Amino acid sequence: MGDMKLGPIETRFAEIIWANEPLTTNQLTKLCAESLQWKRTTTYTVLKRLNERGIFENNNGVVTSLISRGDFYAMQSEKFIDETFNGSLPAFLTAFP
Repeated sequence: MGDMKLGPIETRFAEIIWANEPLTTNQLTKLCAESLQWKRTTTYTVLKRLNERGIFENNNGVVTSLISRGDFYAMQSEKFIDETFNGSLPAFLTAFP
């Protein structure tokens, strides 16, 4: 899989897909125009980028996730613990009194 990090705007975009999937690219461009004030080309560019990362898939104009919202955030949490606490869950837990 590719880079699983999402910036703030990519996260908003991903949340639109997760909340409405499966959806057509036409539906997605309308939702992004309403929510993010994006043009169609911007939606397609970001969708392509996240498809290449292995997060979403555009199959014949139908957009679906390859990773669920819950799985994505679980992976982000694990990565944070690995990077910040050398993978130690006890070290992570003791950091919060």
